[in-house]
Amino acid sequence: MSVETEGVEIEGVETVQRVVRRVFRRESRLLMVLVAAVRPGDTARAGVIAGHFRLYRLGLHRHHQAQEELLWRPLLARLDLEADVVLRTQARHERVAATLARLDAAVAAWEAAAGGDERDTLVAVLCDHRAVLLEHLDDEEAALLPLAARHLTEREWARLGERLVDGLARPALFGAVLEEASPAERALVLRGLVLRGLPAAARAVWYVVGRPRYARHLRRVRG
Repeated sequence: MSVETEGVEIEGVETVQRVVRRVFRRESRLLMVLVAAVRPGDTARAGVIAGHFRLYRLGLHRHHQAQEELLWRPLLARLDLEADVVLRTQARHERVAATLARLDAAVAAWEAAAGGDERDTLVAVLCDHRAVLLEHLDDEEAALLPLAARHLTEREWARLGERLVDGLARPALFGAVLEEASPAERALVLRGLVLRGLPAAARAVWYVVGRPRYARHLRRVRG
């Protein structure tokens, strides 16, 4: 791998991480709006939004798994005075996980009959989840990622990039990242990381099947 290619790889990983965090901020806000707009008793619409929440949850779970294995563990192994940053990030991740457990229960209760009381409870839990999530994401960007940029090797960045590719395997997750990215970010993601790590057949599948499927998903969810 040339120095030039290594630079593209690292920049691509950093770009995907930055855009993914924006996706989580966007979708955690939209979920509150979408749930609040569902009329009591509309179980069909509740099922659509509940399915979208589960995709959001899957993306967040994969994101945190990759961080735990490929960011937190390597950093803890080589940090001393700055290890408290990683430990603080882990503690905030546990708080996010606790809100997700509450959301699992609240979504199931609401989806069953789309009751008005259950809807309002779910919106309140989503609000709590978003507040904890934003605190977590903001702290990661301000404190954890600068540490990673200084201490991770090119090989470790490459492994993280591979996991990010795996985490975006579903069209709805990959499409959400491309939707949120600016034109420059989208070009970097496609050229420098995601599509470069996929075989030609998989690239064709995205353009022919994945992109239209994501557009249909957006129409169903956002109306």
